[in-house]
Amino acid sequence: MKQLSLIVVYLFAVLLPLVLSWLFGGPPRPVHQELASGLGILAFAMILMEFVLSGRFKSVSNGIGMDLTMRFHQVMARTALVFAMVHPFLYQGTPAGGHRPWDLTRQLTITTDLTYLSTGIAAFLLLPTLVLLAIGRTQLGYRYETWRLMHGVGALLIALLLLHHTVYAGRYGSQPVMTWLWLGMTGIAVGSLLYVFLIVPLRDKARPWRVVSVTRVTPKQWELIVTPECHDGFDYRAGQFAWLNVGHSAFSLKENPFSISSAPAGGPEVSFLIKELGDFTRTIGQIKPGTAAYLDGPYGSLSVDGRDEPGVALIAGGVGLAPLLGIIRQMRLTGDRRKVKVIYGNRRIDQIAFRDELDAVDVTYVLSEPPTDWRGETGFIDAALMDRVFSPDEMRDWVFVMCGPAIMMDIVEGHLLQRGTPNNRILSERFEYD
Repeated sequence: MKQLSLIVVYLFAVLLPLVLSWLFGGPPRPVHQELASGLGILAFAMILMEFVLSGRFKSVSNGIGMDLTMRFHQVMARTALVFAMVHPFLYQGTPAGGHRPWDLTRQLTITTDLTYLSTGIAAFLLLPTLVLLAIGRTQLGYRYETWRLMHGVGALLIALLLLHHTVYAGRYGSQPVMTWLWLGMTGIAVGSLLYVFLIVPLRDKARPWRVVSVTRVTPKQWELIVTPECHDGFDYRAGQFAWLNVGHSAFSLKENPFSISSAPAGGPEVSFLIKELGDFTRTIGQIKPGTAAYLDGPYGSLSVDGRDEPGVALIAGGVGLAPLLGIIRQMRLTGDRRKVKVIYGNRRIDQIAFRDELDAVDVTYVLSEPPTDWRGETGFIDAALMDRVFSPDEMRDWVFVMCGPAIMMDIVEGHLLQRGTPNNRILSERFEYD
């Protein structure tokens, strides 16, 4: 129900400028010009809504799930890009010349005044650059903090350029009701950035945390535990994640999202299972107990709390174990009697984390590079393995929770759907979205 409500709100926000333009825009023009304006209006509205779909608003990401939020964010960004790129080329046959005082209804649609056109041209060039940099972020290899700053500043600049271009160069944007609408929507977009980069850090600064311990659990994985300082911590559900900032100012961009591996029932301390991958994680072993930390969260909907399925299936690849470990711990501490089965895949045996805890439940270990004396499953988590571990009734009736590499998630999700698992019983969280 939450998903449907949020989709309705999104459609209303995106289509409202189009409807008001039709109501207040004056006499109709040739079809190609109307189509050009319509695509431009939709593109601008969708770009402004992208600020809200950033994943940092709990009412959105927690309501429909982080996976769906980020996928929708990506799809809409690329759709807006297509609309924006096509939009100017449909103005064929538009009369040339500057402003015409007698054209009070702006039926000429577009001005040739370079001052008004230049902002649209700049946004036309910046938008595909922003999208392509987001798609190729991992391949380009620049720091996450650098990308985040570039993405935020670039998106803000595009929004302001398009606001100027829409109001001064377009027929519809010059209408008073449309001008105020665009100012309001742009204000919300800018406000969302201020919320993320100013309000949230101010709130976090008032609720600091301290590092309790940093412990190596595998050659490349660490458990980091933090405790609240002078406050009660925060309420979260097992399986959720938080943005973690360690050893920096509350306003620093050096924060990263990590799944919470502890259980709410375990007390106020919060733990994370972190793998050495990026700039921050490669130095995690150097963090000293007592180091200041800040948490922004919780986020995500990877939780089995309040569900009534008879069993819980947990499928993890590598460090994707982290949120599932939190679920296992919460179920144990609360005496949850639902059946649990775990599939946990890794490349090598020394990458298996928290084996003592996992051995207490029904767990299937999978290694793609097993030692010669390995007696467990080998290869990868695939359809055949799923059929060996889960019965048809379990696939139909249980809730399946997954976290890990995208290829594993795609294979497992596709097979579950083929076996009749309802979509609302498949919960997932990915590491990458491209």
